[in-house]
Amino acid sequence: MKKIYLDHSATTPVDKNVLKAMWPYYNKKYGNPSSIHNFGQVAMAGIDTSREIIANHLNCSPSEIIFTSGATESNNLALFGIIKSLKNNGYNNPHIIASKIEHEAVLEPLKQLAREGVEVSYANVDKKGVVDVEKLKKLIKDNTVLISVMYVNSEIGSIQPIRQIGKIIKKINENRQKNYLNKKPSDRKIKPYPIYFHTDATQALNFLKCDVSWDYIDLLSISGHKIYGPKGVGCLYKKENVPILGIQLGGHHENNLRSGTLNTVAIVGLGEAIKSLNLKNQKKYNKKILYLRNYLVNGIIKNIPRVILNTDLYNSSPAHAHFSFLGAEGEAILIALDIEGIAVSTGSACASGSLKPSYVLLAMGIKEEISHSSIRFTLGKYNTLEEIKKVIKILPPIIKKLRKMSPEI
Repeated sequence: MKKIYLDHSATTPVDKNVLKAMWPYYNKKYGNPSSIHNFGQVAMAGIDTSREIIANHLNCSPSEIIFTSGATESNNLALFGIIKSLKNNGYNNPHIIASKIEHEAVLEPLKQLAREGVEVSYANVDKKGVVDVEKLKKLIKDNTVLISVMYVNSEIGSIQPIRQIGKIIKKINENRQKNYLNKKPSDRKIKPYPIYFHTDATQALNFLKCDVSWDYIDLLSISGHKIYGPKGVGCLYKKENVPILGIQLGGHHENNLRSGTLNTVAIVGLGEAIKSLNLKNQKKYNKKILYLRNYLVNGIIKNIPRVILNTDLYNSSPAHAHFSFLGAEGEAILIALDIEGIAVSTGSACASGSLKPSYVLLAMGIKEEISHSSIRFTLGKYNTLEEIKKVIKILPPIIKKLRKMSPEI
């Protein structure tokens, strides 16, 4: 039985060109990049090349790229690192704003910072899963120092108004500086800190441009395994003058911001994966994935009654199709599809026998019982029309059977 993989938001297969680029660093160019001998310098040359590729793609300087183990570490470094730096400089009352639908790699660090006394506010989203910019603006205060909003939501695929938020932050920062300079020198106290803008672009990099200059972004997190690169590697873009301190000790790597021997093999793979995200390839695969996604959506809606499409097809990544199948439990659908060789993701998590509704769907105003019936399909560049047709054929009888077994919703 041929397997069908429709869970690319969780991870992607490694591209063959990425594997080819990585292989020499396993068995020939295996030196420690921190070593000054030739073996080390050959390895460092591979890292430098990847750093330049990534910087070129994000429209920034290579010195602004910090390699990490992935977006989770990048998010932690951005959030903890900036607060650590500010507090180190005597700023003891920082305020952070994030959206309610951030990945847990942002939400959990924020919970920890709140326990440590940092003030944290959360911006609402509308029924389509998009941050309400006007309400976000109202949350900004004089002590706001950081705003974190993901670029594309991993669950429903909604694209957030990143550039719009970035422009708002830029204007506020300009006004803060202007108001400070307009005061008499004797009336000036502490120079106001700007608001820094962080975005988790893990789900966006495959499909969107992610130009940090155009979008007024100060900090941006990515992972290799979401873009047909290897697992266990990613990076944090940090604008030159953004003050952060490292959160792990043990060496002086990455300008003292990320201690630990650099994962040369994976970093080379990350660079090669991003290299393939040139405009031509991105347009080509976006068009293909969008066609397959829309074919899947139309097929499901046509063949299965009482279905709610939670993904806004007009403002989402081309890969996402998130549904609620009323009267059927999401995890049961996932298991039934898995038995048929089809991999998807559930919209609700099951742990220790107790179902937890998706906080993303709840933030969108979707009822808890409906969120339990949700499934996320996320397509990739290797999927085919034949695979999508097979899913459309297999899914309706599964839903029909599960509805007979479940109480009505």
